[in-house]
Amino acid sequence: MNELWTSAEIAQATGGVASAPFAVSGVAFDSREVTGGDLFVAMKGETTDGHNFIDKAFGQGAAGAIVSEPIAQPHILVPDSAAALEALGRASRSRMQGKVIGVTGSVGKTGTKEALFQALDRVCPGEVHRSVKSYNNHVGVPLSLSRMPRDSAFGVFEMGMNHAGELAALTQQVRPHVAIVTAIAPAHIEFFGTEEKIAQAKAEIFEGLEPDGTAVIPYDSPHVATLYAKAEQHAARILTFGFDEQADVRARDMVPAANGGTLVTATLPSAELCFTVAAPGEHWVSNALAVLATVEALGGDLAAAGLALAEMPGLPGRGERRTLSVGGGEALLIDESYNANPLSMAATLKQLGKERASRRIAVLGGMRELGDRSSELHAGLAEPLAEGQVDYAILVGDEMKPLAEALGATVAFAHVVDAAAATDLIQTEMRAGDAILVKGSNGIGLSRLVAALGEHKD
Repeated sequence: MNELWTSAEIAQATGGVASAPFAVSGVAFDSREVTGGDLFVAMKGETTDGHNFIDKAFGQGAAGAIVSEPIAQPHILVPDSAAALEALGRASRSRMQGKVIGVTGSVGKTGTKEALFQALDRVCPGEVHRSVKSYNNHVGVPLSLSRMPRDSAFGVFEMGMNHAGELAALTQQVRPHVAIVTAIAPAHIEFFGTEEKIAQAKAEIFEGLEPDGTAVIPYDSPHVATLYAKAEQHAARILTFGFDEQADVRARDMVPAANGGTLVTATLPSAELCFTVAAPGEHWVSNALAVLATVEALGGDLAAAGLALAEMPGLPGRGERRTLSVGGGEALLIDESYNANPLSMAATLKQLGKERASRRIAVLGGMRELGDRSSELHAGLAEPLAEGQVDYAILVGDEMKPLAEALGATVAFAHVVDAAAATDLIQTEMRAGDAILVKGSNGIGLSRLVAALGEHKD
């Protein structure tokens, strides 16, 4: 077992009391994710109490637990388990002597985090830690921090928010040497009212920068001035990325690559680099430029980063591409089922229009947390659908009614009530030669449609 924490270290970090000596190799707060040697953090939530799953966690191999109630198994007793997890995350960050990167943005957070991991791990294999899944909130960030091995050379952490002030708290825990904002879009606009306020909230990530830290911001964003002004208050260095000639890290030339990706020639302050981005789409080129800007800021190996971007696998729910057997032939499935906002919808539909296919089908689920602008922003997808040369659209959920009304007869479509109905329809409609894009907010449940298509039999 690779020792991550001893009971004495956990007690010191959290101010708790250890019932007995023990050591752990991992940390989990979901009993379903506990594996042998883990520390189980039993937290009390609004609907569940982790203490009810103590026996299950130890049955799956937990070596110890953080609890706010005494138990028979080895444990650290604290007043508040959630506060203890945050304290453990802070202690992990304090003992780590490597470099830390924080990533936020309305779109592209997880993809950029994963690409950075690949780029850094290529040079320091086994010495790079990153947050898994989308553990990017007030519980996920301290969990990810607490899991970081003490001898990590790099730590890459995704940070999300849907209210002002949330990123300010998270970035003070992460304390990044490099802080990235990937893009600004009207995601969660229900809670902010304007994109400008979203930009201000995203810019909070710079408040936690280390004294010699670097801010990485998108030059092409309409909100670059807002981001830059905030970065100037906290960053020792600011690097911009994008497609404009004034960006510090810019794509000078782009041509389609044979594998469906993009061959890019990028200009950086210290070098010029020609590389391939395996993932298709201009939005992925933008993510790649943010990765290169970060590697530049860290003084890392740009050539290795370029190779990692060329080999970057697609992420489930975030652009993964699968081949389906249909009607004696094949169809392409593009899985973007994890999340959606107007900017990411437009970007993926634009890329769909570049796919070689006999038909282009878009299965689109509603976009959540758009507030009073929901109808307007959904109806606004009519133009990207047309630009994406979509032959047939399946619109899923009540939120898509304004788009159905806006499309009229311009694009053939069906409007269905939920993901189950969409699954039945696409399994009937799809045929060999199709390119099928599936995209929507996670709550719509289109991941179940993707799973069903993966099991589809002719």
